[in-house]
Amino acid sequence: MSTIRKMPIGVQSFEDLRLKDFMYVDKTEFIWKLIDGSKVHFLSRPRRFGKSLLLSTFKAYFLGQKELFKGLAIEKLEEAEKGKREIWQVYPVLYLDFNIGIYDTREGLLNRLDSFLKEYENIYGSTGLDLPDRFQNLIRTAHEKTGRQAVILIDEYDKPLLQTMWKDEALNEIYRTILKGFYGVIKSADQYIRFAFLTGVTKFSKVSIFSDLNNLRDLSLLHDYSAVCGISQEELEADFQPEISTLAEKNNLTYEEALAKLKQRYDGYKFSENGKNMYNPFSLLNVFADSTMRSYWFATGTPTFLVDYLKKAYYNIPDLDGNVHLDEHGLNDYRADPILPIPILFQSGYLTIKSYNEFSRLYCLGFPNDEVRYGFLHNLMPAYTSIRPDKTGLSIWEFYEQIEAGDVDGFMQKMKGIISGIPYDNLTEKDLALREQNYQTAVYLVFALMNQFVHTEVHCATGRADCVVEFKDKVYIFEFKLSANGTAEDAAANNAAANNAVKQIKEKNYAGKYSGSGKKIIAVGSSFDEEKRTIAEWTVEIL
Repeated sequence: MSTIRKMPIGVQSFEDLRLKDFMYVDKTEFIWKLIDGSKVHFLSRPRRFGKSLLLSTFKAYFLGQKELFKGLAIEKLEEAEKGKREIWQVYPVLYLDFNIGIYDTREGLLNRLDSFLKEYENIYGSTGLDLPDRFQNLIRTAHEKTGRQAVILIDEYDKPLLQTMWKDEALNEIYRTILKGFYGVIKSADQYIRFAFLTGVTKFSKVSIFSDLNNLRDLSLLHDYSAVCGISQEELEADFQPEISTLAEKNNLTYEEALAKLKQRYDGYKFSENGKNMYNPFSLLNVFADSTMRSYWFATGTPTFLVDYLKKAYYNIPDLDGNVHLDEHGLNDYRADPILPIPILFQSGYLTIKSYNEFSRLYCLGFPNDEVRYGFLHNLMPAYTSIRPDKTGLSIWEFYEQIEAGDVDGFMQKMKGIISGIPYDNLTEKDLALREQNYQTAVYLVFALMNQFVHTEVHCATGRADCVVEFKDKVYIFEFKLSANGTAEDAAANNAAANNAVKQIKEKNYAGKYSGSGKKIIAVGSSFDEEKRTIAEWTVEIL
């Protein structure tokens, strides 16, 4: 008999989840804390992270559906308040879900807002002149008709903006104007509102969408609410023991090995400098449903526009792997700007907080886990090399097989082939540094993606070997040099550059770390031919 319980994959209704006996990680203590505290809230989290379920839980609570919360933390917390205040009260709940609707025209957004307003105007008998006026009258009328303040829940408030941000700037600006006036009502109607909660992927700058809604409490980077969505390590081990055991058994792993693999592949999202690391719930639930570890979250969306942003900004790609530094203002700069791609990467879930320096007040960002790391790098590879998107996985495996077999010439020839196709975006002869960055990015991507199969260090920095690949019996140390020579007369210069690369490996003792390991150490020095825009020569020497 299967020990796998019903996983709520794609289930966004709290009522459906509870009545149909789906697995639920109890987040209701957060619910109680929020409804008993502040009033108007905003939460930014990546897609598929449980935002819709969170709002549905608020809805069930404010509709007084006490039976759905039986056995959960909030039941005990509410009972403790009995006699002090009314508990399990029923409020008028106005729920606006932007997951519904097509937002490719101005009318698309207006129709969605009109549909939302009509739904509740039919219940409460409200009217108005325009959208903001109708919304304000609706909130007031709901309060007057029921004798209780209204609850406003808005899911994925930014979806219309995200769908037009990189496609139609004029339409995006129209959306901003419409939504700014609409959301501003939440402040002007404050006396009629019991509770409001907005969710989205991004929080746009306060000078735009939220400029009129300045009573908003942003929970996105707060320590106390860092675990409100997602699954923590403690929740994983306490709530999913049967599923972890089944996963381990079906994949010939011990229980501890299964836990370690889950952590490496799906954990690591951190939304506050002092917050808990969180697992991506969508991936984790799919793993337990299938008993197979795949890239579930990454497969649901391709970050094409983010790849384009990074290229336009000439961003140093290796920095994404744990070497991005921003202050709090930088994290909160949510503008869609190709020159500033990092805040969008953070909010979208491709980067997360890795550490925080109290003295400098700087956050260090990087990929949260292997699913995101390799998925994102896989998407970058076709943008920086000649490898087709559908051939990236095969190409990386071929690289691995060649170097593992000791075929350095085959490996370098293949590397030469993919670098020869690097696009240069019409760079001028003066842009030597950018060309070198393109070369380094291509090399970095190959080695970083090989790290799925073998331990690889990729430095690409002065004073350290560019790349190190370590097998059980051998270690490769790579150093790449750029040469501006490409004519037949200057071919010797390319050979000299490759030899100098090996010389640098020896002089700076890059092999010292491995000298006592008993492993064969192979130095590979390579030169780039700037004229032909590819690898020119390489030298191999056993140390």
